[in-house]
Amino acid sequence: MREIKTDKLDAIVTRFETLENKVQDPAVIADNKAWAELCRERSELEPIVEKYAELKKAERDHADAVDMLKADDEELAALAKEEVSALEKSIEEIVEALKIMLLPKDPNDGKNAVLEIRPAAGGEEASLFAAELCRMYKMFAERKRWRVEDISLNDTELGGVKEAVFGISGKDVFSFLKFESGVHRVQRVPVTETQGRVHTSTVTVAVLPEAETVDIEINEKDLKIDTYRSSGAGGQHINKTDSAIRITHLPTGIVVTCQDQRSQTKNKERAMQVLATKLYDHFQGQKDEEYASLRKGQVGTGDRSERIRTYNFPQGRVTDHRIGYTLYSIDEFMNGDLDKMVEALRLADQTRKLEGDGE
Repeated sequence: MREIKTDKLDAIVTRFETLENKVQDPAVIADNKAWAELCRERSELEPIVEKYAELKKAERDHADAVDMLKADDEELAALAKEEVSALEKSIEEIVEALKIMLLPKDPNDGKNAVLEIRPAAGGEEASLFAAELCRMYKMFAERKRWRVEDISLNDTELGGVKEAVFGISGKDVFSFLKFESGVHRVQRVPVTETQGRVHTSTVTVAVLPEAETVDIEINEKDLKIDTYRSSGAGGQHINKTDSAIRITHLPTGIVVTCQDQRSQTKNKERAMQVLATKLYDHFQGQKDEEYASLRKGQVGTGDRSERIRTYNFPQGRVTDHRIGYTLYSIDEFMNGDLDKMVEALRLADQTRKLEGDGE
């Protein structure tokens, strides 16, 4: 009836029971780092163990119901037949859930993320839409109770952005946002349009897993650090001192800037974090050509014909072209209600992995 390897599940149960004992060991508790790591592993395995227990119970109930089919009492046998059918459906659903739980995890899923948003084709309209995407993702983060930290913002006089970089931290941020990388196409009448014509513009979004300090080491001698005065469209908040930081990693040519903090020291600290993230992505791409090719293919050149998603305001729809999924609620979507789209993308990814799993 089911296609799932119980030996793998039994091994997970054994490991979970071992962890249950270890996290209660006073010697382990005394080592905060080791205890936290064991608790993390335990919490990851617990849903699988609970679902496996649910499967075993459903299978026992199914076996009992099958036995009841042999009863002489016709009414009892009829009830048993209904229960057998319901339990078979339940077992199938549990098995599918377990197969998804057992899929190999993306090692970056639990990490925070750095988002880079830049206008591509479309001039000022693309810059304005880039600003709206920044707002959309920040509102989505607020719904998820994640923390957002601006890293670098280069805005325009009309309220658009030439470039925006910000970090989002919280539970499993990258796993929710990783499918947002690519070219986002907008179709609407721009505020700058005088004849009411619909224009098509594009914005590129890159979502990178934030590197942890243990991920990569940066040699100070490989860095060129420049300070400069923060820039922007204007306003009282603009710094009058050289507090903004630009760091160039000489071996790779990667450049990062941070000007959001008033303190030069804080700007440098945040710029170093972003540099570590970009270097992690750079070296990961070198090590894995397929990964690098995929990322390049996601973002592309920003041309109008390259798009992962279209935001059509006249028709009130948002369409993700990778999975052929359309929502007719563009206003809610632009206000951060991304859950249906994100879940559809995650489900499509899980389905693709299951089809190639061969288990």
